[in-house]
This record gives sequence, C-alpha cells and structure tokens, in this order.
Amino acid sequence: MPKVKLTDFTLAYELRGAGLPLLFIHGYPLNRHLWQAQLVGLSDAARSLSPDLRGHGDSTSGSAAHSMHQLAQDCFELITLLGITQPFVVCGLSMGGYIAMAMLRIHPKSVAGLILTATRSTADTPEVKASRDKSIQLAQQEGSGPIIEAMLPRLLSPKTLASHPELTSQAKHIMASISVSTIVKDLQGLKERPDSTPLLAALTQPTLIIHGADDQIVPLADAQALEKTIPGSQLVVLPAAGHLPNLEQPSLFNDAVRQFLKSIPNEQK
Repeated sequence: MPKVKLTDFTLAYELRGAGLPLLFIHGYPLNRHLWQAQLVGLSDAARSLSPDLRGHGDSTSGSAAHSMHQLAQDCFELITLLGITQPFVVCGLSMGGYIAMAMLRIHPKSVAGLILTATRSTADTPEVKASRDKSIQLAQQEGSGPIIEAMLPRLLSPKTLASHPELTSQAKHIMASISVSTIVKDLQGLKERPDSTPLLAALTQPTLIIHGADDQIVPLADAQALEKTIPGSQLVVLPAAGHLPNLEQPSLFNDAVRQFLKSIPNEQK
C-alpha cells in the first residue's frame, strides 16, 4: 500500500487500472476500503485512485483543520505528485461529495466529470449543526465507539441489515480505526462547509448522481434536488441501498459509473 508525504501528513492511497483518471473520495467516518469493489470492478475502464483522507485509514492526521477546502487541496496535491496532468473524474460519497464540490471551486478546469453519491449541495441547518456539536461532545467524552454504533444502522438499507450481515460487519470494520480527533475535525469541517447550490447551478461538466433508495442520512429528495439544480445531470437510484450504495449494490453502481465514463468527451480521455 503506497504512501506519499504531503505538507503536514502522510497520505495512503490505492491506484489501479488504466485510462481516464477517476478519483474516489470516501465519506465520514470511513476510509479508502469503501471503494474496493470499484477499484477492482472498474480497473478496465479507468485509472482509479482512492486515498485515505487525512486522519483516516492508514493516513496520518496532520495539523490542519479538516475543512472541505483543505481536504480538496490534499487530493490535488496527491494527484500532482502522481504525475496526473489530464482532467479527471471525481466521485465523492457524502462528505466526499462536499470535497468534490470544493475541488470544483479550487481548480474547475481539472475536473472532467462529477459523480455525486449520497450527498447534497446545501449547508448544514442550525439543527444539524447542533446535532454535530452533540456528536463532538459524545466522542470526546466516550470515544469513537458510541458514534460508530449510532451511525451503523443508519448507513445501510434495512434490507441490507436484514439479509447481508457481512456488509454490516464490513462497514463496521471500515469505521473501526477512526480516532476521536479525526471525528471531531471531520464534524467541525462538515458543520462549517458552504452552500454549494449556486456553484452546481452553473456547472458545465457531465454529472452523474447516484443515490440509494433507502438512504436514511441524506433523503432521496436531496438527490432529486441536485438533479434539478445541475444542468444536464442524471440521477440513478439504486434499490435496496442506503447511504453506502457502492458497497450495498456494487454491480449496479459500477455499471452506472462505467456508462457515465462513456459520456466524458474524448479529448479528456
């Protein structure tokens, strides 16, 4: 598993396949292993890159705050160090979607296409910000365990929970290594992120929106609002999937991504 030294931390990543660069950005409180089925299943269709964000998985923490801007800058620094110079497609799930939106703000010409998964464009409401503050306090007082146990049943579709206990175990294992410090920094970054609706309304890049029909964290209505906001975007709703549709329905997810990659202009490939 390769690592690179960035400004203030060491970043772990996986790189597989050949073709159009495709960056997969995981959400909170997850890591790069969320995308394993995509790195394997799409290796013939793209050059897939999956980093552990700072403080997640096998990456060290660093000193900087986890703003969406900073996490986007980290991804750009990795891409530069790997010598990827052509525009790339970015696929972000949940918090990873917010990071993808930040990438559009920083270097829009570097993004050839966008895949938004289980995410929304709006900023946190006052009620959600208050809830994040409570989660920060809980993590600081009782550790990461209660955060993971509270999130786990909401991450997956009720159908997945009932019929695929191995996916529940896999999701729990992915979250298990997160530290209290990373939880706190992530939640603070999520709470302070800007509203990206105006940015997306002016988007010209091809955009695919993938959402689980049973998402309990980001309602399907938010994905439908994204489709209305982003010109020319396409929404694919995966059945029997919650907030981790790529994990719960990997074949359907990969099929949607593979088809979308065909829409990227040839000059970007």
